[in-house]
Amino acid sequence: MKQQSYLIDTHVHTSEVSSCGKVPAANMARYYKDAGYQGIIITDHYYDRYFEALGDLPWEAKVQKYLSGYKAALEEGKRIGLNVMFGIELRFHDSPEDYLVYGIDEEFLINNPELYRYTLKSFKELIDHQNILIFQAHPFRAGVKPAPPALLHGVEVFNGHPRHDSHNELAYKFAAENGLLMIAGSDAHQPQDVGRAGICLPHPICSVRELVEYYREFKQVEIVINCEDTG
Repeated sequence: MKQQSYLIDTHVHTSEVSSCGKVPAANMARYYKDAGYQGIIITDHYYDRYFEALGDLPWEAKVQKYLSGYKAALEEGKRIGLNVMFGIELRFHDSPEDYLVYGIDEEFLINNPELYRYTLKSFKELIDHQNILIFQAHPFRAGVKPAPPALLHGVEVFNGHPRHDSHNELAYKFAAENGLLMIAGSDAHQPQDVGRAGICLPHPICSVRELVEYYREFKQVEIVINCEDTG
């Protein structure tokens, strides 16, 4: 891997929260430290089935369950010197599409319960004028379709998941043609997924809010691909 200034994987899952995740959060943090990354963003799946499976717990208790993977990775990251940040991979109840959302925090999740009950349009209205960005994840995978560009800030133009054909070339073209921000991530669920992609910044950041501010100021970042394109 060539030397990067500040390398971040923007799409990482934990087994504590994502049912498809096979790596505990602390292990995931160590894998990324060993792979030469300076930061990761934990983006566990946020959707109706996860929260409804938690039963009759109060909403705040459900949020704490949802945050468990991120917090475990954060604790390990502090120990080993890896910046662990927080995002979500949001799916609304009325569609199969997934969206990477950056800039929300624990307080936002508690104060805005059941985000999956929104539509993309109503969620975009909720976050307008806040320091929050929404990127459509892998918009050209089988069974999903790209969202109206006006409802997005950006697109995941490279998704490194090796067990899906994400048609990354189409995602890049869609983003470029519509003037949307671009992001890339490994979509890491298993050890072999670690470090397949990410973004590179010219200087360190301490939080996702700083990443959002960087995008708003500079519009684009360097896309890093460390594997053969999965499609």
